[in-house]
Amino acid sequence: MTDAKAPTATADANPGFTPRVFSGIQPSGGLTLGNYLGAIKRFVEMQGQGVETIYCMVDMHAITVWQDPEALRRQTRELAAGYLAAGLDPTKSILFNQSQVSAHAELGWIFNCVARMGWMNRMTQWKDKTSGKDAEKASLGLFAYPSLMAADILVYHATHVPVGEDQKQHVELTRDIAAKFNHDFKVDFFPMTNPVIEGAATRVMSLRDGTKKMSKSDPSDAARINLTDDADAISKKIKKAKTDAEPLPESFEALADRPEAKNLVNIYAALAGMTKEAVLADFAGQGFGAFKPKLADLAVASLAPISTEMSRLMQDPAEIDRILGQGADKADAIARPILEKTYDIVGMIRSRR
Repeated sequence: MTDAKAPTATADANPGFTPRVFSGIQPSGGLTLGNYLGAIKRFVEMQGQGVETIYCMVDMHAITVWQDPEALRRQTRELAAGYLAAGLDPTKSILFNQSQVSAHAELGWIFNCVARMGWMNRMTQWKDKTSGKDAEKASLGLFAYPSLMAADILVYHATHVPVGEDQKQHVELTRDIAAKFNHDFKVDFFPMTNPVIEGAATRVMSLRDGTKKMSKSDPSDAARINLTDDADAISKKIKKAKTDAEPLPESFEALADRPEAKNLVNIYAALAGMTKEAVLADFAGQGFGAFKPKLADLAVASLAPISTEMSRLMQDPAEIDRILGQGADKADAIARPILEKTYDIVGMIRSRR
């Protein structure tokens, strides 16, 4: 039984708004197990459950730092291939890249005029990415990133956003921007979007250091599982993952000071669709010599088919582009009326449509 579930209580939280899920990932290259468990797997589980699902490759966010143009095109298609290979169905979900729907940028500018500088300065990720003189060299786009993220969400009147714990603050800012817009213009136009943070592995950690998030930028390839890794590479990385000498305990709380062990149990639970407690019930008292091979087999069974299908999809970039174009048309059909109403509320003349 999986931990993931469709959003609930939407009508109570946002009366009058269509239940709708939106989320996106930057196409900055190198999809990892963390991207899969923390985002893509959850996206797949939400589709077809009576809530409209919209998923995006946020390429406009990607260029807040320098991107090689050809690499960005390739990485955007690779991310789309990852979505599709993992089970996102373009007939059940809307799938597109952000830059094809100009409403994101247009609403982003309006929100730049609603959001306050102080709000942006308090964003944890801005502080983490810039310090001292580095802040002077950062792009204005990187500073305003959360405002564009709010536009990504609210241009669809999205009621729920599946995110990792590290993005929760940005969704809270989205709510602040929506509330200020509604208050300033005396309307009830934008919903109070809810972050959806659930599942066994919403934050997957490094295989070499359980205190650090799994990252495509880690200098050690052994620290992560890439969605492009083949079965042999996946198995070897799991079996060589850093652990400790203690057996697995009966309760998850007992793993509080064992970050590497906790991470592997989280990964097993997320891949198997089990609770963490159920995993420990099966393996309590056993060492990692018994646990790792089982986890390796599970990871290969879950991820190797995705890697194979991604490779096949990347052989036909024109088909990926066709799917993204169709998705962009569907997304624009939802976003454009919301944007036009926003312009009307703000007081802008829109006689040429």
